[in-house]
Amino acid sequence: ASYGARVTVVPADTPAREVLAMKPDGVFLSNGPGDPAGLPYAVEAARGLIESGVPLFGICLGHQLIGRALGAETYRLKFGHHGGNHPVQRLADGKVLITAQNHNYCVRPGDLNPDEVEITYKSLNDDSLEGLRMKYKPVMSVQFHPEAAPGPHDGHDIFGEFFGMMNE
Repeated sequence: ASYGARVTVVPADTPAREVLAMKPDGVFLSNGPGDPAGLPYAVEAARGLIESGVPLFGICLGHQLIGRALGAETYRLKFGHHGGNHPVQRLADGKVLITAQNHNYCVRPGDLNPDEVEITYKSLNDDSLEGLRMKYKPVMSVQFHPEAAPGPHDGHDIFGEFFGMMNE
């Protein structure tokens, strides 16, 4: 909303067809608690949104749901990522962001098709997957919380990327 978007919130179990009937300019899959493997309805909705071609952006649990919708498994981290001082590297240019995180699960990067999905961020603490982008569809996600302010604004440009996808 701070970027000027009109935001409509729907329940987590809303099917993709109902979201798409609203004719959104883009869809944001937010964070939330839980094991993404226990949310097959949300993975199915994410898959439908991906197939539709609507710009899609997920953070934290939303990132994990997108990963699963793209065929990746998720796994429980030995030590979850919690707090506001987690270094994450943007692979395109090597820039390090100091991020806020609060999750226990991670997307397994080796399960993603490298012809379709680009890994965009990685954790500098444990090398886990922290972000992805589809190469031929307007889909992106990050594991960390760009809306938080540990850096204090390290991740804010990620929202600009999403709004750019919607404007295209």
